[in-house]
Amino acid sequence: MIIPLMSHLRVICDNLVFSNMKTEKSQQISAQSPELMEIKNHLIRLRGNPRCNPDASIIVPINAQADLWTIRTLFADILRYTGKYAIEIILVVNNYPRSNPPGEIDLFRSLGFGVVAVPSARRSGEVVIVSARALGVRATKSEITIHFDADCRVADINALLDWFIESLNAGASLAYSHVGHYELRKLRSVRAKIAIHHTIRRFKRNILRIPTTRGSNYAVNKSVFLELYDAGKLSVDLQIGPAVKLTGCRIAYSGHPSLRVLTSGRRFRGGWIKMFGYFRYRLHFNLKATPTRKRDVTRTTWDGFDKESDNRDAHVLAETQPD
Repeated sequence: MIIPLMSHLRVICDNLVFSNMKTEKSQQISAQSPELMEIKNHLIRLRGNPRCNPDASIIVPINAQADLWTIRTLFADILRYTGKYAIEIILVVNNYPRSNPPGEIDLFRSLGFGVVAVPSARRSGEVVIVSARALGVRATKSEITIHFDADCRVADINALLDWFIESLNAGASLAYSHVGHYELRKLRSVRAKIAIHHTIRRFKRNILRIPTTRGSNYAVNKSVFLELYDAGKLSVDLQIGPAVKLTGCRIAYSGHPSLRVLTSGRRFRGGWIKMFGYFRYRLHFNLKATPTRKRDVTRTTWDGFDKESDNRDAHVLAETQPD
């Protein structure tokens, strides 16, 4: 039943958002259509008793310039959850003209998603996606917050959400699992880049004992996240693991295949020179951004976080330009 249900939900979710579809039908979508009513019913089922707080809150930042179409696959994956826990979903829609907000904001709300909508989530000294996550965390009704990116794919949503929730209920303040990639170009330089990337993460995690969290896949207690964020200690997702560890809180990690999350590798263009330039940049960024017992890192101590936001905006702009 799982595979047919997954395919069915993905067909329905393909009809949920139309920002990149240039047809008249894209302007006529109605939350009362049978397909969208099915999504609404799935969200009601996930949320459980609305008079009680949910067991966990899923937060997904959505860049309105790039993610309104991409997120349909993640919607389908999350809606397949049939576990015992009550789940709310908070979408943080951002990066759109104040005078022309996307129509999907009202549509998402009418379906039962929690929506935080801001024309710009950027704050000085922070990578914008972390600023968006913080807005979502403040809007949640659960102490357990689960973070995905809009381009994620989750193969076994039941296993992953149950593991996140049970890990935090058992005393961990942060939990994360392995992140892989899809949409990778079949180039040797790209394969080498991914292999080096995972080797470095294993070395950091197993030898240096540095938690290797990334934004596309982790769960953290709301109170811990906000305490660190409000203290200026969370400017980029890679800081969440080291920052939580420095507080003395417990962290859970699993590399089990059933808990794996995939994120898009569409931005990996290939090329050996580009690859070496990428790793040189990432090494410098990680050394500057990672807090240690001897060196605190806050949003005011380095301007690299603003430059990272500029780089990400440039990537989005390049992807949305017509060929």
